[in-house]
Amino acid sequence: MLLIRSIATIGAYTAISRILGFIRDALIAALLGAGPIADAFFVSLRFPNMFRALFAEGAFSAAFVPLFVAAKESEGETTAREFAVQTQSVLATALLVFLIAVEIAMPIVLLAIAPGFRGTDTFDLAAELSRITFPYLMLISLTALYGGVLNSYGRFAAPAAAPILLNLSIIGALVGTGSLMPTLGHALAWGVVVAGLLQLLWLLAALGRMGVWLPLRRPRLLPRVKLLLRRAVPVAFGAGIHQVNILVDTVLASFLPAGSVSYLFYADRLSQLPYGIIAAAVSTALLPILSKQLRTGAPDEALASQNRALEFAFLLMLPAATALIVLAEPFMALLFGRGAFDTAAVQASAAALAAYSAGLPAYLVVKALTPGYYAREDTRTPVKIAGVAAILHAALSIALMIPFDHVGIALSTALAAWFNAVVLATALYRRGHLQPDARLKRRLPRILLASAVMGLGLIALNETLVGWLNQGFALRAGAVALMIAAGLVLYGLSAQLLGAASVRDVRAVARARQEKGGEAP
Repeated sequence: MLLIRSIATIGAYTAISRILGFIRDALIAALLGAGPIADAFFVSLRFPNMFRALFAEGAFSAAFVPLFVAAKESEGETTAREFAVQTQSVLATALLVFLIAVEIAMPIVLLAIAPGFRGTDTFDLAAELSRITFPYLMLISLTALYGGVLNSYGRFAAPAAAPILLNLSIIGALVGTGSLMPTLGHALAWGVVVAGLLQLLWLLAALGRMGVWLPLRRPRLLPRVKLLLRRAVPVAFGAGIHQVNILVDTVLASFLPAGSVSYLFYADRLSQLPYGIIAAAVSTALLPILSKQLRTGAPDEALASQNRALEFAFLLMLPAATALIVLAEPFMALLFGRGAFDTAAVQASAAALAAYSAGLPAYLVVKALTPGYYAREDTRTPVKIAGVAAILHAALSIALMIPFDHVGIALSTALAAWFNAVVLATALYRRGHLQPDARLKRRLPRILLASAVMGLGLIALNETLVGWLNQGFALRAGAVALMIAAGLVLYGLSAQLLGAASVRDVRAVARARQEKGGEAP
């Protein structure tokens, strides 16, 4: 119950963040559409986000948490906190040097991300906006470290709630300062930097309420910090494979007709709703729990935790992916289809959304299985597999973008994710660290069948309500709301009747949350 309760806590706050994120993106779509300014801003945002995923949230969280838990369990609080202090000092120093170097060389560095923009006004604007947004990397990297400390203590709410501040800051910048800036892209870029500062202060306050203080000191490469760095380097590539693939998407899309970068951005944003809520929550909650179970000599409990994480995540992710594929265009039209975001942009983005969504279950498997490696202090195997998957993705993208433009790029991302997931699962299974139990074997096919039943029902309902979907916003919103409600009911009934899930499971989670009394941010 601890694992499921933790997943629910993280998922709830992430859901709030994602809803605000869609309000943010809807405003951007309405005001900027899919034109040059939007393309420039999305490129500037992709840059710090990529490095954050590679070197902060992905690498340091995955490598830091097991080491922090091990230090706390075996050597006590003082040693663990000193390890966190020195990690903070080394990370801040390295990021500051990196930040200064990239700021100076930004136009040259930007050629690696959007070479197709070279020689255009969009390139110049993207370079200017990237210089504004890049300090976000340092702020959010330290925030990720503080989040790792909180997660190690079983405090998941504050780190999960932090992205809410990002969305509120960008919305405020767009609405409040947009008219005062040279372009709306400049307002958005400054909103990102302010958001990074707010998130950092939020988690520092959460640590302070626990009585955990991490003062800045002269950086020293202690033995445990060196071990962290050795593990973090390979994890950076393994944990950040999705961001690497999205970066490749951006590079290739910059050679396609104008708007392609934006189409992929909006499609990726919508596909990330279930991924961000479910997969990220599963991974964040699972890693410290697995680390502790293995550290205290409970391998059977670790296997059980792995199985329940997979089951719970599949129970939610498979129907979500099915719904996004079937209803890609209605969702895209409702959320973004207004103002400068015209019908052609809706259709182009919806096609990419369906392709991205085909890979959602695979992204989930990767997120749920990599903690099984990291908790056992194996950071090399995932990166080797991820490296091959990245090469496959690049090759498929080049091949598929020729006949299918940006949709081919999105489809290649999904196919590479499935390759990554299958190979990760196979390697873990052969080591005896992944052993599907009877319950998982029984329920997974039934979850698939329940999702298929829901998908067929949504296809029929979509055809029935096509008249509403072609009307004004109110009727479109009503039609989409009706389809979502019908999908939830149909999936819930199918899952119950087929034995994919039971009401008892839901009640057990609810009782566990009530007994805990909730977790304050």
